[in-house]
Formats: sequence, C-alpha cells, structure tokens
Amino acid sequence: MDIHEIKEAIEAKRIRITDHADEEIVADKLSLKEVYDSVSFGEIIESYPTDRPYPSCLILGWSKDKEPIHSVWAYSQESKAAVLITVYRPDPNKWIEWRTRRK
Repeated sequence: MDIHEIKEAIEAKRIRITDHADEEIVADKLSLKEVYDSVSFGEIIESYPTDRPYPSCLILGWSKDKEPIHSVWAYSQESKAAVLITVYRPDPNKWIEWRTRRK
C-alpha cells in the first residue's frame, strides 16, 4: 500500500468513514480536518496487506499542535477510495516514539 494513494483519495474526496472511526473522532476531540491533515504529512508505520475487504495500514501523523495522531486506513484499488477505519491519540504507555508498539 502506498500512502500517496490515500492522500490522493482524501484530496479528491473519495473517502468513507466507518461508524467506529466517527465515534473515535468525537471521543478524542479531533476534527476530520485534523485527521486528513495528519495523513498529509504522515507516514505508514504498520501495514496490514491481508486485511479484508481491502489492505490497510496504520499512519502516524501530527496535529497542528504537534500531537501524534494514529489513523488506520484501507484502500480500494477498484474504486480508488480510502476508508478511515479508526483514529485515535496514541497512548504513550503503549508506543515507543509513537512508531513502535511496546511489548
């Protein structure tokens, strides 16, 4: 999976948002703009190529206040659409420098 495909889908407004992601945006007091912007300057830190119905990935990005945001995105090659599966502010007790899961 290529982050550029997800960025292009966001820019073209070919996006679907799961109910779960919508709930997490509210719970973590994020805006959709913050989530989209975090992808613009983000990086893929985990890939899930066998996820169904589409491969997905975990992206680390940053809010305007320089706070980390994790978002999980799937991408449909057929429709060229990105699907926001979930989004959250990562727990520092579970992540090393926001990129590596603690064991």
